[in-house]
Amino acid sequence: MDKWGEIRTAYHVAKLGTVSAAAETLGVHRATVNRHIDALEAHLGAKLFQRHGRGYVLTETGRELLTVMGRADEMVADFTGRTRARDAELTGEIIITTVPPLAGRLMAPIIRFREQNPKTRVTLLAEEELLKLEYGEAHIALRGGPRPDQDDYVIQDFDRVGFGLYAHERYVRRRGLPRDAEDLATHDFIGIPNRRGDSVVEAWLSRIAPEERVVLRTSDVRTTQDAVLSGAAIGFLPAHLARQYPGLHQVLPPRPEWFIQLWLVTHVDLHRTDKVQAMLKCIKDAPPTGSGLA
Repeated sequence: MDKWGEIRTAYHVAKLGTVSAAAETLGVHRATVNRHIDALEAHLGAKLFQRHGRGYVLTETGRELLTVMGRADEMVADFTGRTRARDAELTGEIIITTVPPLAGRLMAPIIRFREQNPKTRVTLLAEEELLKLEYGEAHIALRGGPRPDQDDYVIQDFDRVGFGLYAHERYVRRRGLPRDAEDLATHDFIGIPNRRGDSVVEAWLSRIAPEERVVLRTSDVRTTQDAVLSGAAIGFLPAHLARQYPGLHQVLPPRPEWFIQLWLVTHVDLHRTDKVQAMLKCIKDAPPTGSGLA
């Protein structure tokens, strides 16, 4: 704690990227910022930044500092807010991450959260890459698949999303429908690149369809949907999306293995903050979207 001032300075440089921005935010001279960083690096015996012409780049130790201080900043801000007024309005940003196919599941909860907390802003990062909550990249993650196993995550069983195997009427007119699972080997399919091992539907498809029958691979569910609707091939789609299109035929009855378990994930340091708890409640209280097996 005797280096708290220097740590606070380094945190602002790490967060803002330049000495000038940190100095302006802290209301000190640039020389003070540089002196604090030099003193802290000497105290730690490690470099926090690599200097270059456009600013400061974090070293691995610097990234750890940003992670720790980011969580501390969140907790201090939350503590201050709760101390000043238990019923005060929530403010600031909350970041949620998920993969693109699950983003729609969060729309109603986000609207509800904003209605209840109009001074907040929500950032929804819908991308394939799993962001690291321990680095402060997001407050809440909605994840699908195997249960996350990080020790410092709070993991809550949330829901499951079911998939079905579909062909559009355009494909059926051209190729017909498979009579049964054995007949699938003569049809064309849409798959996932590199037969990614974390996909339960791809694992099933790889056992049924020969490699040469997979005519298109994509990791994007919307592209899969467009390909199926165009009649290009047979593909897996979330059941709740497929029900929106009357031209689709369900190729086989749903199977128990064609579902993905959904998890709500938070970091243990931020799980109890008012903002995170308020958003979690909105997500859990939202009516189901019909995403189960169908």
